[in-house]
Amino acid sequence: MSKTTVSALIAAAALSSLTVALAQSAKLTDNAIRIGVLTDLSGVYSELSGQGSVKAAQMAAADFMAKNPAYRGKVQVVGVDHQNKADVASNKAAEMIDRQNVDVLMDLPTSSAALAASEVAKGKKIPVMVVTGGTTALTNEKCNKYTFHYAYDNYMLANGTGTAVTKKGGSSWYIIYPNYAFGQDLNRQMVAAIQENGGKLAAPSDATPFPNTDFSSYLLKAQSIRPKVFGTMQAGNDLVNVVKQYNEFGLKKQGIGLGIGLLFETDVAALGQDAFAGATATVPWFWNLDSRSRVWSQQFEKAFGKKPTWAQAGVYSATMTYLQAVARAKSDDGDAVVKALEGYKFSDFFARNATIRPQDHRVTLDVYTVQVKSKAQAKETGDLFTRVSTIPAARAFMPLSESKCNL
Repeated sequence: MSKTTVSALIAAAALSSLTVALAQSAKLTDNAIRIGVLTDLSGVYSELSGQGSVKAAQMAAADFMAKNPAYRGKVQVVGVDHQNKADVASNKAAEMIDRQNVDVLMDLPTSSAALAASEVAKGKKIPVMVVTGGTTALTNEKCNKYTFHYAYDNYMLANGTGTAVTKKGGSSWYIIYPNYAFGQDLNRQMVAAIQENGGKLAAPSDATPFPNTDFSSYLLKAQSIRPKVFGTMQAGNDLVNVVKQYNEFGLKKQGIGLGIGLLFETDVAALGQDAFAGATATVPWFWNLDSRSRVWSQQFEKAFGKKPTWAQAGVYSATMTYLQAVARAKSDDGDAVVKALEGYKFSDFFARNATIRPQDHRVTLDVYTVQVKSKAQAKETGDLFTRVSTIPAARAFMPLSESKCNL
């Protein structure tokens, strides 16, 4: 055996020993880290989140293990459908923690489901990374030690879109919103932003059933009161139905603008860009924001067959942030991971200039006001947004001076 071969074997053995030592130094429950993606796999939010969020978490797990040999083969991802129902989310959260031994809950579209799962996880001291649920209650009046709010929230949406549209001449609004926690909260935040910027409501906001397919009565009302802006706080398939009917009823041709509270790439793709063209929205990220975003998006598209939504990109980022906290803590114990997350500053392909505020667990990051391009303006398939402005992390989210959180 040559000296080179012997040296190589010694080096390999040393690396193996180091890997084992590192693995032993990390205290992992069941010798594994289990990521629980509690999401919508079958309903109105399944396209914007769903299996794509599960895939994003799996990609983050694989990338983390590749860069951290001590954890190779130890990170698992479990995807579960909460059906957008709070009671189902509560039961599934308990089942995932008690029977499947998940160490963190991830994603959680539908605010009522996110709040319900958060309450269960708090009692079991399991961290929750809410990416797709929007209510500000998660880091405000219903905050808790184990819940972190990633990507966006309703204050951010209203602060961005409500302010931008009102300042550009949208002085009077008529708003409809889905009648559950997310819609109720977003309506409150949007009305506040409109009024703070000199706008007014042409008529009181109306709650709509959730989910819903027929919005004709609300569109007829908008035609009769003729606001400058018809505001829709729906999301997913409900938003697609609203915008489809908005165009069918001719509100755009009548000079009634469209104000969208929450917009995902899949919503635009479902109807075509021209149905949304010119509408303003606020997003935390989009796939062709810059070169860093495009590189990751190409990897996701290769793995999943579709371009990512910002929710799916957010799940990858949140999963990686959680796993890095486990590595720093050398433990997947809930309290240890929470301590490693609090106050953490980072910047990745998704979250720019990000900080996890220790006071309320709001993850602040730069966000973007965008305008939907027409099909003629698009340079390639999926080229949906023009960036209008960047809202710095420090201004994008509710200031701590307004927070009711008491951790």
